Amino acid sequence: MNPLECNGRTLAFLGDAVWSLAVRDFLVQEGQGKGKMLQKLSISYVSAKSQARFYSLLHEESFFTEEEEATYRRGRNGNTGSVPNNTDVVTYRMSTGFEAILGALYLENNQERIRQIWDKVRTL
Repeated sequence: MNPLECNGRTLAFLGDAVWSLAVRDFLVQEGQGKGKMLQKLSISYVSAKSQARFYSLLHEESFFTEEEEATYRRGRNGNTGSVPNNTDVVTYRMSTGFEAILGALYLENNQERIRQIWDKVRTL
């Protein structure tokens, strides 16, 4: 499937799962606790606030390609109709844009780039 044929919300939906799996895989492989501890650790990477922060820091470093930035805007600008209670609209939209990048990369079968993003985020 071509990511350009998907709307930003669809890319973000897929990207959310991609990111969650990358985080969980890392935590389990590193032996980072069990049960509740794994969930608590994963939230530090998958929450809207964390994802928005990751995007901001990587964006400031000009880490993303022009194509990835365009995908970010598509995801960020998608109309969701609702926002979770524990975050504000701006943060939620930023995290949605970040997830859209991951969803597009997944559809392009660009696992290497997803890994690069993960590796960079882990060092922040």
